Formats: sequence, structure tokens, C-alpha cells
Amino acid sequence: MKRISVTVLLLSITLITAACGQRPGGQSTQQLSSEDERIDSTDTADTDQPAEKNETEANMNKNESVIEQTGWTAAVPEDYFFPASGQGRVEAIEYTTKDYTGDGGDITKTAYVYLPYGYDENDTQTRYNILYLMHGWGGRAGEYFASEQQRNLFDNLIEKGDIPPIIIVSASFYHDNSDRDFSSSITAFRAFHNDFENDLMPAVEGRYHTYAASVSDEDLRASRDHRAFGGFSLGSVTTWLQFCHDYDYIHYFLPMSGSSWYYGTYGDFQIEKNVDHIEQLVRDNDLTERGYFIYHAVGTNDTVKSQSIDMADEMLTRDLFTPDHYVFYQKEGGYHNHNAVMEYLYNALPLFFRRSLCS
Repeated sequence: MKRISVTVLLLSITLITAACGQRPGGQSTQQLSSEDERIDSTDTADTDQPAEKNETEANMNKNESVIEQTGWTAAVPEDYFFPASGQGRVEAIEYTTKDYTGDGGDITKTAYVYLPYGYDENDTQTRYNILYLMHGWGGRAGEYFASEQQRNLFDNLIEKGDIPPIIIVSASFYHDNSDRDFSSSITAFRAFHNDFENDLMPAVEGRYHTYAASVSDEDLRASRDHRAFGGFSLGSVTTWLQFCHDYDYIHYFLPMSGSSWYYGTYGDFQIEKNVDHIEQLVRDNDLTERGYFIYHAVGTNDTVKSQSIDMADEMLTRDLFTPDHYVFYQKEGGYHNHNAVMEYLYNALPLFFRRSLCS
């Protein structure tokens, strides 16, 4: 596929390290041992140059950093999968929402919330960035915390200074009575943005200490720079839809193994039309100035990689999507499973919330 390498002026890794004690995820020589999760059954067949240097070395010394728009993920260091000395906790939260794919009646759903080590519900002064994560076909709320290795990864990313302490929500586009066949799942994730905007986000951020001053629509929009959304497989498709519907509430996006299905569906991806739509949203809503960032990822052995690669190829033909707004990274040898997901999270999360690391 086409490769584009560019220089991007982002907040300095050096500056962040000195001022906030933060650092991005490092390189590794070891891969995660195989512990394959259930593979999303939407599978289909098929599957640099270095970044340009800044104009002068002096510029590099002036707290500028370089990121390639396309590249390869770094493996997670083995010690990130062992327990950290400070461990976060996971809580269940029930919230009232609507059956947006059915009769619209009231229903109760459950989401699971990771709270970082040291989170104090009585400390109303300390505020936290928040990441929402969505599972794939047939998944469940809390899926991102089911693995001890995954929980350890979040703990270690925080403890080692790769990311600031963060609240993470593992939600679901299903409810208790949802049909989970493929076509019903598509209907469910297409409607999820209603749940997110009207019910899930207010329920979570009305309870925990995020940057939203309140759960009014105005305050939720005002805190968008402190909010991220990511997902795997059909959760990746959901993430692209979240961009299309909820760019006013979310700054950072992590679609993992999947393309936008705003138009079309599985097997009818309509890549160019979807990218046209995203480009128009960016232009019409001043998102280049307001800021957004999409970290798009897939594995080279992922059985549904072609749609992600085709999406990336099309995104990279548009001058509007500069590397401070869109990057595409692949995991060498990565399959369609949660081992790959952990590597994507390890690589992407240190690039999120960089404006707020010192807040």
C-alpha cells in the first residue's frame, strides 16, 4: 500500500517527560505469549522510509517530535503484563437507557468502569481523561477487563508514566434481550450513538470525576478534548460511526481492525463514499482547527484486514488528513484477536490526551 512519511509538530516527548513525568510507550523485543481470544466471525480473506527530519536539529531540540503517518506498532514489553505495584479497580455501573433498536422503551444496561490506582471519589478537584471501548460481534460489556493481562497493561501504562491516570469504560451496543446474529448486531451498533449521547456518557460522567463540569450537553461538548473512543472489529466500525455522529463530544478515536460503514455494510464497504463523508464533516465543522485524532490499526495476518487497508489507502490520498489528525499503523503478524488489541492500545494511548498531560 502507499506509504506517506511526514513531520508532525506535536507536543514534545521531552517536554512531557520533564514537566509531567510522562513518556510514550517504549520499544520492545518480546511479543505477548499467545492467548487467543474468541475471534470475531466477520472474517474475510486477505491481506519506509523513515519520517522526514525536521528542517534543523535545532528544531528537534525545541521540543518538536516526529511521528510517521504510517508505520508498524511496537510490541508490548513483557513486564507490562505483570501486576503493577499500584492497581486500578473495576466497577459495574447500571444506567437507564432506551431500546433504540426496538420499541424505544426504557431498559437498564450495565457498563464496566476501570478506575486508576489512587482514584478517590471524595477528591472532587482531581479530574480524569476518559476512554470508552467497544467490543466486536458477540462481545459483552466489561470485555476489555476480562483478561488479567489487559488490566495489568492499563495499570502499567499509568504507573510507568506512559499515560496520565485515566478512566476507562467497557460498554456494549447490546442489551439483555438483544439478538446477537450478525444483521441484528449491525442494527445495534448503528443505533449506539444515541445510547452514548443520551444515556451512557451522562451516567458515567455524572458519577466519576471527568473533565465535564456537569452532564449538560454544553459541558459534555466543552470537555471533548478529554474524551476518547475506541473499538475492535465491529467495535472499530462503531468507532468510525462515533466519529461521524459524536465528533462534538470526542477528540480521540481508536478504530482497531475495521473501516467506516456509515454507507454500506460488510462486503459493500463503499470506502470512497465513506471517506468523502468524513472529509466533509471535517470541513463543515471546523474540525481541523478544533482538533481530532484518529489512530487506525490492523494486523498483517488479520482476516478482515483488507477493509482497513483500503480505508487507510483512501484516507491517505486526501491532503486534509494530516498526521496530526490521522495515522495508520499495522502489527506485523497480528491476528484478529485481543493480543493484537493490547498492542494497539499500548501504542495509541500515549498519543492521546497530550494537550492535557500537565492539566
